Amino acid sequence: MDEKHEECGVFGVYSQENRNVAHSVYYGLYALQHRGQESAGIAVSFADKITYYKGMGLVADVFSGGNINRLPEGDLAVGHVRYSTTGASQLLNAQPVVFTGKCGKMAVAHNGNLTNTKQLRDELIKENAVFQTTIDSEVIAVLINSLSDGDILTGVKRACLKFKGSYALVIMTADKLIAVRDPYGIRPLCIGTADGDVFVASETCALDAVGANFLRDVKAGEIVVIDSEGIHSHMMENVPAKSSMCIFEYVYFARHDSVLDGYSVYEARKEAGKLLARNFPVEADLVSGVPDSGNVAARGYSEESGIPFVEALARNRYVGRTFIQPDQSQRENSLSVKMNALRGNVRGKRVILIDDSIVRGTTMRKIIKMLRDAGAKEVHIRICSPVIKHPCHLGIDIQTYSQLIGAYKNEEEICESLGADSVRYLTVEQLLSTCAGAKTDFCLGCFNGKYPYPLDDYKADKLKLE
Repeated sequence: MDEKHEECGVFGVYSQENRNVAHSVYYGLYALQHRGQESAGIAVSFADKITYYKGMGLVADVFSGGNINRLPEGDLAVGHVRYSTTGASQLLNAQPVVFTGKCGKMAVAHNGNLTNTKQLRDELIKENAVFQTTIDSEVIAVLINSLSDGDILTGVKRACLKFKGSYALVIMTADKLIAVRDPYGIRPLCIGTADGDVFVASETCALDAVGANFLRDVKAGEIVVIDSEGIHSHMMENVPAKSSMCIFEYVYFARHDSVLDGYSVYEARKEAGKLLARNFPVEADLVSGVPDSGNVAARGYSEESGIPFVEALARNRYVGRTFIQPDQSQRENSLSVKMNALRGNVRGKRVILIDDSIVRGTTMRKIIKMLRDAGAKEVHIRICSPVIKHPCHLGIDIQTYSQLIGAYKNEEEICESLGADSVRYLTVEQLLSTCAGAKTDFCLGCFNGKYPYPLDDYKADKLKLE
């Protein structure tokens, strides 16, 4: 049984002059490393050609040893960090997807997950399309090319009418950079500028990394074309009245210094901690967070309750996030080297531990045992989201109910299973209130089973893929 797997990060730059645009993308991807640790890639456009380099592993490793210098100077570049939601974990499936089509050379970087991949792939194969990877991102690229009639904007508009699912795209041709966000805005995407250059990124923290000023978020259902004439906005047909951004972007996936759809991730997480303190108080000696995503909420809990914030767990900064490692055995083995209990801080103490979510419960169970082995007298768990009861098919790769402890256990049973003294979750209403400042509505499918796209269609599609 796998943990929930999410996330890719995309980044693009349109420059006013030929320069080392690959270096800008490198720094942008480095800031987005938390969104995917499986592979990384950068493609650069110059003189009607596209040169790219991709590899397995972290950004710094993939582009070490002078690999970044293999990429030429240019005025356009796109990059990608990946965690697989569809397609195997192998170099063949690393992005960006680069190919030659009706619009010349193209490169596509995609964050999200299509729910009708099998249907679209079969239709394209009937039209003699040839696929070299197993990822939905190549289906996106091939369909755009197939429908383009030689004009990239036409291809994007037509293809988006056929896509079902989540997608934040950065597309590069010889002379254009195109940003696309699905009609529900499920995955984040934003635009920034610096010295006449235009940047597109999954999160604002990546804009900060390259010294760019935030311009705006890409709207749900918007296609933004960036070329020598400036920035042009085009809207898809039949965009829903309400957007449905994945609320887990605020809970876990985004970096806490990012601002998504007009609201600070930091503020959302801090408010979650305060709400936990108000609604689920408990007598304790200290409050701590599971590093790193639980720390901000833990400080909010501390401020609201008056219980001191004390680090209970030390984290090894050089071990990746267990949540998004591509192999379950890697995920479990890495926990023992990822963090350790601070014995002097927890021995004989009643500990409140804050975390963003519980999926299977495997990691939390080990952390609780770790704290008890270090001498903690009591361990009370407070979770910054509701119980996850349903699978997700829009980018968080939880395919079955069997992967979710919350699908078949209530809070009391979860508490007993984990070996905690108490476990409490935010309600859906409370979680929504933490994000009240966001200029978007949210997808809450993993909590309440209500998705922007029907799950039944995806179940049938997954069965065909299997």
